[in-house]
Amino acid sequence: MAAPNKHLGNLHSDPRVARAAGIDRITLTYDDDNMMCYFYLKKGAKLPMHTHPQSQNGIVMKGRINFIKGDGKILELKQGDAYYFPPNDPHGSEMFEDTELLECFTPSRDDYKD
Repeated sequence: MAAPNKHLGNLHSDPRVARAAGIDRITLTYDDDNMMCYFYLKKGAKLPMHTHPQSQNGIVMKGRINFIKGDGKILELKQGDAYYFPPNDPHGSEMFEDTELLECFTPSRDDYKD
């Protein structure tokens, strides 16, 4: 069972966990109310349309990504662009080059507590 909170994290020493093919995650910090994760996404990787009860916001730290929303709208984002998805908002993604994201979830995601 995961710890109830994680107050310290490190990109260089915390474990990378495969989220999907070409998509790795490091869970940096969390408590019950929020969570911060860093994602490494390989060029050509895709994440199918999905939803989750947490709100999600993030910033593209490196690379280029398209988020596809449930209504078909495409968010074309590059380094420095920030984004937000409300709870249960359908979205998926595809990477056009190696990409890195810093994302926060509110409340935290139990499935990302390593």
